[in-house]
Amino acid sequence: MQKTLIINAGSSSLKWQLFEMPAETVLASGLVERISMPGSIFTIKYGDHQKFETTVDNLDQEHAAQLVFDELQRLDIIQSLSEITAVAHRVVAGGETFKHAVEVTPTVLEQIKGLSSFAPLHNPMEAQGIATMAKTLPNVTQYAVFDSQFFTDLPEMNAIYSLPYDLTKKYHIRRYGEHGISHGYLTGRAAELLNKPKDDVNLVTLHLGSGASLAAVKHGKAFDTSMGFTPLTGVTMGTRAGDVDPAVVPFLMDKLNISDPNEIMMMLNNKSGLLGVSGISPDMREIKAQEQTNPQAKLAVDIFVNRIAKYAGSYLTELHGADAIIFAGGIGEHNVQLRQQITDELRIFGVKLDADLNAAGQEGVISSADSAIKVMLIPTNEELAMVRQVAALQ
Repeated sequence: MQKTLIINAGSSSLKWQLFEMPAETVLASGLVERISMPGSIFTIKYGDHQKFETTVDNLDQEHAAQLVFDELQRLDIIQSLSEITAVAHRVVAGGETFKHAVEVTPTVLEQIKGLSSFAPLHNPMEAQGIATMAKTLPNVTQYAVFDSQFFTDLPEMNAIYSLPYDLTKKYHIRRYGEHGISHGYLTGRAAELLNKPKDDVNLVTLHLGSGASLAAVKHGKAFDTSMGFTPLTGVTMGTRAGDVDPAVVPFLMDKLNISDPNEIMMMLNNKSGLLGVSGISPDMREIKAQEQTNPQAKLAVDIFVNRIAKYAGSYLTELHGADAIIFAGGIGEHNVQLRQQITDELRIFGVKLDADLNAAGQEGVISSADSAIKVMLIPTNEELAMVRQVAALQ
């Protein structure tokens, strides 16, 4: 049996899953939080919901990877590292260079680094994760699966900004979109659940988590998406501002006496969104807990719902209706009340939730029988989508 390791390396975390192939069985999964910080938390889940957790101070990415392999062997999940035959990495930005998953070569790794301007918070860490795995598993083939690849064929009408066209072409400025692995998975899974061919489904998919994005799917392919040239734009997110008038950047530089625009960009990426508006947290659970007593918490929730409804409504208009609206992601999958609030804002389209089905939170249709458009809850599975793409390359 072959075993494929799926890696999602972030700036302060490392998520992973180990699959046995070709059965697509998850042998173990884990998360390393607070990388390179005091109190780094290392967690493995395996077997029948068994869990191992430990805390290690200032665990860097390389040592985190080594700890993963050490614990996989200590817990007898694998006998030897030689059982791992492939490693796949989620890479946020593929630009116009990568339109499908690829085997990582030295050239590919340099190209991923070179695309860091499209995802400055992500691609450098993902490139580092690839380099780390190359040290630890030097004889194992690595693959890169790109979050932007689902959106590479967006129609120009939706992909191109209203800039001078020669600059658009010269500097490859366009809407690249992210969360494409998730939106692609949701499209395929929705087609299965609706019992329709994939190229016959029209959907509005909502990937709502700390990072959040929406996509319009027409005939099974991406037609529009809320994220843009970088993951910063679109709806309000945990720490990202979402859509902001670009004139705000020089305005704040002047008012705050800042000479480097990157300082404002860091603020828009790391200190804005739900955190910036609420003044509490980027975590919707903490904000919702204070919604009734804290006006800023309520405002943050209202803005979050409003922006999602605006995008979803515009996509339903673009698509001339849809087979279904799909909720996914940490917030989309687990927050019953927010699903109701967002759906209520779309009632002009004849959308209605079934309160009992919504509360149950099971995969499938959660709308009422008389809803003009189905509403569905589908837990996203980016790791499964990735391992399938890698298997197709082997």
